[in-house]
Amino acid sequence: MFKQLFTTPWSRALLVALSVASTPAAASTASFDGSWSVRIVTQRGSCDSGSSLPIRVANGVVASDLAVVKVSGQVAANGVLNVSVGQGLKRANGTGRLSESGGSGTWSGGPCSGTWTAQRN
Repeated sequence: MFKQLFTTPWSRALLVALSVASTPAAASTASFDGSWSVRIVTQRGSCDSGSSLPIRVANGVVASDLAVVKVSGQVAANGVLNVSVGQGLKRANGTGRLSESGGSGTWSGGPCSGTWTAQRN
């Protein structure tokens, strides 16, 4: 069931959203605002790997353009982030840090986990 979650197009967006988001937004989160391209790499499990998908950050809040994926989280002023992403009962979580032009972190969901990297567009 989780393998199927991470091999459909919307699930790739789920993993992407993991790459960018949460701890309370503070004073200067604007330096992270904009469009980002996030690459997901699976290191454990048989979930999809190597996808690169777009996401947006606005006022420190991370969003996906795909309505089927619920994303909650924010980027803190220091770039630290945590995010929860889901569709129905399926969930995945990610943590990491952004800089002005890039970022990286880890994610896990179901039987899979791995790393992510982000580049500002």
